[in-house]
Amino acid sequence: MPTLIPRPSRVEAAGTPPKLIDEYVGRVNTGDSRLSVAHMRSPSGWVEPGQTPAFDEYTLVLRGLLCVEHRDGRLDVRAGQAVQVASGEWVRYSTPEAEGAEYIAVCLPAFTLEAANRDPE
Repeated sequence: MPTLIPRPSRVEAAGTPPKLIDEYVGRVNTGDSRLSVAHMRSPSGWVEPGQTPAFDEYTLVLRGLLCVEHRDGRLDVRAGQAVQVASGEWVRYSTPEAEGAEYIAVCLPAFTLEAANRDPE
């Protein structure tokens, strides 16, 4: 039988200035460790610490620009585009443009702070 997920859980975000994270599926909202699905809203100028996650992450940009720095350069991911980051790849996300960005992130397995392996600040 299908299960309704009536609302997301707000999750604390890393980076400056803070972004909003609403987790629909994952360890916090549904107790699922297989994957997480979160709706992100990042303001202009938001920058997250670099990380080498122990999960695959798929990100679909709904609005604005998500900048994805990686060891070999940078990808600019715009509304209507998506990006895949494989487990073990170093990345740093940011939203440099005036409108910020809105996007959906799917992590396999589900996101945890420990598995993000963030760089020391």
